[in-house]
Formats: sequence, C-alpha cells, structure tokens
Amino acid sequence: MENSNKKVALITGSSRGIGKTIAIKLAKQGYNIVINYARSRSKAEETAEELRSLGVEVLTVKANIAKKDKVEEMFQEIDEQFGRLDILVNNAASGVLRPVMELDESHWDWTMNINNKGMLFCSQLAAERMKQQGTGGAIVSLSSLGSQRYLKNYTTVGVSKAAVEALTRYLAVELAPSNIRVNAVSGGAVDTDALTHFPNRDELLAEARERTPAGRIVEPDDLADAVMFLLSDKAKMICGQTIVVDGGISILT
Repeated sequence: MENSNKKVALITGSSRGIGKTIAIKLAKQGYNIVINYARSRSKAEETAEELRSLGVEVLTVKANIAKKDKVEEMFQEIDEQFGRLDILVNNAASGVLRPVMELDESHWDWTMNINNKGMLFCSQLAAERMKQQGTGGAIVSLSSLGSQRYLKNYTTVGVSKAAVEALTRYLAVELAPSNIRVNAVSGGAVDTDALTHFPNRDELLAEARERTPAGRIVEPDDLADAVMFLLSDKAKMICGQTIVVDGGISILT
C-alpha cells in the first residue's frame, strides 16, 4: 500500500474526452490519478503517460462499471496502490440511441447499468473510503440536458441522466454528515468521440452552434472547469445540485 499523503482521484471513463480533460486538471493540482477504462488499454496508457509527465502517480484499471464485482475489484486495486481515495468523478457513460418505440430490454439494461448502477456502486465504495479516512471528500457526476428536455433518439440516455441527477440528491443528503459533498454537472452538446455515435450528430452540433446565446458550443474544458469548482473548497456549501453548463441554450424555448 502506498503511504503517500498525496490525495487520490478516480475518474471513470477517463482514457479520453471529458474524463481525460478532468484527469489532467486534477493531476496539475497534484492529485494522484486512477484512470478507469472499459475497452482501449492503449488509449488509457497513453493518457497515463501524459499524466505521469505532470509528476503524479497513475493507476489504470480496466473495469466494466456496469458489473458490481468489477467495481469492487477496481476499488481493491486502488486500496493496494494508494490506500486512500478523496475524489470520485462519475464520468463513464453509454447508451443506445433509438426512438422510444424501438427500444428493447437489452438497450434499457445496458444504459441503466452503466450510467446508474455503476454510479451507485462507485459512489458507495468511494464514500466508504472517504468515511474511513475521516477527511471527507467530493463526488461529482456528469449529466446532460437530455435529463430535462427531449432530444431525438436520446430516450435511454436522457432517462438515465435524470436518474443521475436524482441519485446525486439522495447521495448528497445522506453523505453530507460525513463531510462528503455530492453534486453534478450537466452539459449541452459537446463535440467529443462519444458524439460520433449519434445518427444526427452534425445536425445536433449545427443547431447547438446556431442557437447557443454564448455564440459557441460547449467545450470539454467548460465542463471540466465546472467539475473542478464543485470539487474545490470554494463549493463547500453546494450540496446535491446540478450545475448547468450550456452557454444558455436551455433557457430558450
């Protein structure tokens, strides 16, 4: 077990995209990092090397967070490597993009298991460690505007993100007495690898660019900066909230 007093952050789904951006920002603040990934070991190791060049220790863990036993194994690895955990960012997400009448049981289960079951058990296991340390901690989860409004083909993801925000509130109330803060960040359309799976990607991005009052679409940095604020002591009295980062698009009818 590593006896370092350096704080440790786990970011799920952090080998690329928004998760990677958050990991880099945390590494620059001196956190040792746990990169969780589901598929591409090479991408994860590439990101790990980038983070190590910033002078921090990095553990990469392949784990399908939809499976509780895999989540438990991941946390055992964290215990062995670092012996502590101070921050959890629930960033990993997936989903089947189909109209509501074309969804079947496997589509529903796949999306809910990764986006909600994974979030629940990662948060439980992280909170257990934060409580044992006696120093508290912070949990931030990523949501999206589809949790509150209709987006074409987005049924499974939108419903799962509404659950992310509800679970954030329940976790926040029950963990606040242990000095563990739980919040979420909801973003507008962000042009990352994840969006390449959208059948209407180009249309979605074009509409976002045209309609966003701030005059541009949201960048990964915009979401990551909001996450970093919620993880910081500056947000110590923000509890169970979902901060919307969308350049004002959700205000429009």
